[in-house]
Order: sequence, then C-alpha cells, then structure tokens
Amino acid sequence: MAKTRSSRPAPVRQEPCCAAGVCDPERTQGLRAPALQGNHSLVALTGPGVFLGAAVAKQGGANDLTFVILDIDGRNVVNLSFAAAANEGLTQQNPFGLVLVHSPALKTMTIGFPTPLLYKRRLELRVTVNETNVVQIVGNVIHGAA
Repeated sequence: MAKTRSSRPAPVRQEPCCAAGVCDPERTQGLRAPALQGNHSLVALTGPGVFLGAAVAKQGGANDLTFVILDIDGRNVVNLSFAAAANEGLTQQNPFGLVLVHSPALKTMTIGFPTPLLYKRRLELRVTVNETNVVQIVGNVIHGAA
C-alpha cells in the first residue's frame, strides 16, 4: 500500500517587524500665523496609527494662557496651558510626558510618553489661544503605522 503525503501549505512570507511595533514613522506639521484668539486645529490624523511624540512652539503672547490639547479617539490626553506647565514645574524631563522648554523668543511644549499610544480612529493636536500678540504657533506630531 502506498503512503500518502500530507499536503503542507506553502510558507507564508511575513513582513519585517518594526521596532516596538512602529512602522513607517513620519512627521506631520501644522502652522497658524498669526494665531488669533480662539481654537485652532494644528494636526488631525486618521487612524489607525501610533502616536510617538509632539511639540508645540509658540512665539509671542501676553500671558501664556494658550492651551495645548491632544485628543486620541475622542478622549482627552493633554489639555494644559503654557502658564500651567511652568507653574507645575514641568520644565525638565519627567515620567508624566510633558515638558516645557523656552528661549527668549519661543516657548515649546513637548509631549511624549514611555510607550507609544495607539489611535484607532483619530488623533488631533490643537490649541486654544486665550491671549493677544501670538505671532505664530507650530505643531509637529511624530507618528507611525499601527
């Protein structure tokens, strides 16, 4: 009696795995110049994707009551003014993920957490300007594929 061979499926070629699950990293930038009082969307991304970090730089302003807001899938992750970040002492690297750095001309709020954050539907970085004389606001988001 002849032996039958089991049919094996052909080996499946897998895509290379990217470090920490993040593939195709890129930067998306938004600019408002001048940044008048009110709400401004700087970067809006459609998911799925992975948030790696962001920075919002503000030039000018009278009292630092400009709020940086990060929403992921309809949930608020960050909502803090430049003044509050300074008052809370978020001026050096810390595990909370927010750092305010400044020079004589600019103030920059950076956002980055120890692990990447997944967004399934939408990520939006925006600002609410509650002060006068803001010359410009630049927002950058570093993100990758999920």
